Formats: sequence, structure tokens, C-alpha cells
Amino acid sequence: MSGGSAEVTRAQVEDFLYLEAALLDEWRMDEWLQLLTEDARYEVPPNDVPGGSASDTLFTIADDISRIRARVKRLYNDRAHAEYPHSRTRRMISNVRITGRDGDTLSVSANFICHRFRRNERIRQYVGATNYTLVVGDSGIKIARRVVVIDAHELGSLGSVSFIL
Repeated sequence: MSGGSAEVTRAQVEDFLYLEAALLDEWRMDEWLQLLTEDARYEVPPNDVPGGSASDTLFTIADDISRIRARVKRLYNDRAHAEYPHSRTRRMISNVRITGRDGDTLSVSANFICHRFRRNERIRQYVGATNYTLVVGDSGIKIARRVVVIDAHELGSLGSVSFIL
């Protein structure tokens, strides 16, 4: 995909986000990691400061690429009791919009619902928006930043966020 972000369509971005959702739902985490840049960030801001910065606000998750890889490694470990056996998830992605283009970089937002099914627990539904910074290169589209903003006013009823939202 040479030529930069100007050539990328919303439909291509949607297909990419649908692929990401499928990989996460199917627990194909190693393949999901391949969608990330070498300096990727994955963040879940607190619900009381959804527009905050991880540099001065306590985030639910604020991972750089090293921590993302470590998180995935822990999720595969059968001693990771929070996710063993793995939760079953089903993501619905909608309202995908390209909100900015700058050279090879796209700003993208999408709404989501993630249904989580876990043995001996009630079904949980995470609803919100994901804001992406995507980079377009010769190897296709990659995720440089993924910020998941959960709409819930309080997170206690949702349980732990031990999987990749």
C-alpha cells in the first residue's frame, strides 16, 4: 500500500478493523500483534477523564509495545487465572470514520460493543469508542495507537478488563 493514507478508503479501514476484531475474538493474539507498529500504544483511559493523558492521569491501561507483548504472553499462560479458561468475546464495530489524514497517518474513530462471556459470571457488555492512529506503509495498515474509551459511568459492574478490549 504505497502512496500514503490518501489512497486508503473508509471501506479498507473498516475491513482492517473487522479483521482486528476477529483476531481478538478468536484469541489469535500473535496475529493481532502483527497488526501493531514497533512503537504501538494501547490505552484505556479512566471513565471520569476519557480525554486525559496517560502522562498525568491514572489510566486503566497505558501500555507501550513491550507491555502489550507482555500482556499477550500472560494471557496465553494457563496460570493467568483472570483469563483461564479464556473469556469468549464478540465485538461489533460500527460508525467507522476517518477523522484525519497526515502523510502516511490516519486518525480513525469507531464505535464498539464487546460482549464478554465467562464461565460462572453474568454476560458483560462493554460499550464505547475506539480512537486509532493508523500508519499506512508497504506492508499495509498498522496500528500505532489504540485508545479505547468505555462509556460506562463506573467500571465495577463490568468486572476486570483482563482481556484486550
